[in-house]
Amino acid sequence: MADGAEKGKPLTRRIFLAGSWSWLRWAAGALLLYPLFRFLGYRTPKQPRIVKVQKVVPVGGFVLEHDFILFVGQNGPWAVSRKCTHLGCRLNFQEKEGILVCPCHHSRFSKEGVRLSGPAQKNLPRFQVTTVREDKDGKGYLVTF
Repeated sequence: MADGAEKGKPLTRRIFLAGSWSWLRWAAGALLLYPLFRFLGYRTPKQPRIVKVQKVVPVGGFVLEHDFILFVGQNGPWAVSRKCTHLGCRLNFQEKEGILVCPCHHSRFSKEGVRLSGPAQKNLPRFQVTTVREDKDGKGYLVTF
């Protein structure tokens, strides 16, 4: 389209329609491929995982699970992740000191998940905990993460 105008030739209808047809083909191709690209990039939202802990934990106690640690205090139960926010190593709970320690790089976290020291920069994620009083499965806790 611009070739004719650059050479000093006037813009004819033939040149204009040829250039317009080219742009129309590109636009149609993009419109047809848009749903395909959208489908290929689609990610399903992560469903929450619910874990039932079928233990009755006294106040001040804890339960060590694979993905989280459940604590029970005066204000009720809470759970924190066992995955270190630095590199993802599994944390160990030191009961005497009341802290969580990463075995890889020695990041330290409180029972509430607050970072105390080490290379980790973020606090541990806390998970929602629901107390199950009495039902067909018995007493315990539901941890959602």
